[in-house]
Amino acid sequence: MAGQRIAVIGSGGVGGVLAEAAHAAGHQVTVCVRTPFDRLTLETPNGTGEIPVSVATHPEALGEFDWILLTTKVQDAASATGWLRKLDDGRAPVVVVQNGIEHRESVAGMGLRAPVLPALIYVAAERVRPGHVVRRSVGTMQVEAGELGERFVELVSGEALRARTTDDFRTAAWRKMLTNLAPNPITALTLRRLDVLREPHIVELSKGLLAEAVEVARAEGARLTHNDAKQVLADYIEKFPPANGTSMLYDRLAGLPTEHDHITGPLVRAAEKHHIPVPRNKALLALMRALRPTPLPPV
Repeated sequence: MAGQRIAVIGSGGVGGVLAEAAHAAGHQVTVCVRTPFDRLTLETPNGTGEIPVSVATHPEALGEFDWILLTTKVQDAASATGWLRKLDDGRAPVVVVQNGIEHRESVAGMGLRAPVLPALIYVAAERVRPGHVVRRSVGTMQVEAGELGERFVELVSGEALRARTTDDFRTAAWRKMLTNLAPNPITALTLRRLDVLREPHIVELSKGLLAEAVEVARAEGARLTHNDAKQVLADYIEKFPPANGTSMLYDRLAGLPTEHDHITGPLVRAAEKHHIPVPRNKALLALMRALRPTPLPPV
């Protein structure tokens, strides 16, 4: 499927990784951004290189595309409306690559005619400045099973990104939520990287946060157990470098809004619907909402 025309909306860590993977697979990539830059640089474990992409700063300049990849944070999805309306010809699929469990909901009010494919990505990636992304791990993706999902897997899979379909996207999305619910707000609030998860009292807090989340996920139809939560926490402590950060930490350091209302927020709303107590997650959500988006020095 080489030679496809792919528009990537957003040039953060995820957008950079997907642009890299799409180019490596032989596709023509255009990155749609608000802040212009001259070149896209990817710093990876195998070295640093430039990814030859086109950079668009205005929707009016765009032509036709075969695929549209929406990689903005959930809270920024509305800002992509102009791009999506210009790109949406009813034919090119829109792949929504976001955290949380509300992939279709985040674009539901935009009147899209094209098919929407929800997608999850696991990758340690950070945009350190416009046009410069650091990828610290190989990326893995999951998309809904079906013909469209199979086409997307063929589109982007390669050495730097491994994609697959799943017959149970609901469970996959909630499992991804487990990986975000503790590390993201805790690192953003403490201004520490993943080393903070090794602190004994933070381990206990994380266990409580994830135990609450599993009960809510199960009530929402996800096939998760408390062993899933234990494995998520063990992976963060044993497998991920302590110097890695999280998307909420990076956003807070940059003075940007964080995704707490689209990660912890849906969990708390679902818990209220099912009358499940989630005091630890409610407390973290209250603290995250109290933060002021002010640029901070690097940690």
